Amino acid sequence: MIEKGIPFVFNGTWMTIKVLAVSTILSYIFAMLLGLARVSRNKLINGTSYVIVEFFRGTSLVVQLFWIYYCVPVLFGLDLNAFYAAVIALGINYGSYGSEIVRSAILTVPKGQTEASIALNFTPYQRMRHIIIPQALLRMLPPFGNLQVEMLKGTALVYFIGLEDIFYRLTAIQNNYLKDIWLMYVFILVLYFVMAWLLIQGYRFLERRLSVGRV
Repeated sequence: MIEKGIPFVFNGTWMTIKVLAVSTILSYIFAMLLGLARVSRNKLINGTSYVIVEFFRGTSLVVQLFWIYYCVPVLFGLDLNAFYAAVIALGINYGSYGSEIVRSAILTVPKGQTEASIALNFTPYQRMRHIIIPQALLRMLPPFGNLQVEMLKGTALVYFIGLEDIFYRLTAIQNNYLKDIWLMYVFILVLYFVMAWLLIQGYRFLERRLSVGRV
């Protein structure tokens, strides 16, 4: 019986990967926009971004999932399926954490670099694009790798809104495998570990590639 259960659960991996991939893209966009806003000298932009970040970091991801899936369609008349609700919730939640990574990385760039670019008559946009962001990017990679591993683990919560990911499929059949249920949980434990390990190795490879030629 367990031979049939494992493939059934494993087929949920594709949904987990899809949710992770799309929410990662959204979280990076959200993190970059909010991170740049957090270092803005404009008090309105800085203050607004601070409130947004603290709100999504200070509320439960599960509550955000339910709110986006059940409340947003009713309040705004949107046709939002479970996949998009999950992607939006994960993207915004982890993007809020990512914005602090972006902000911290930008602030660690030596001030001398900014002063030199000002002396060369660079515009604020040129300074950010050509001087600050390229240097900050390498500093962002390790914490972003850790954040994406956390996001991978966070995808296990999407089963609450009915997405057939790994955990959803396990809970759907666990009553049929009461004697062997521990094996099923060991299987998904190993499965999540392998995916997390691959993510970490990918970020380390990217970090080494970007470090080539840098002192």
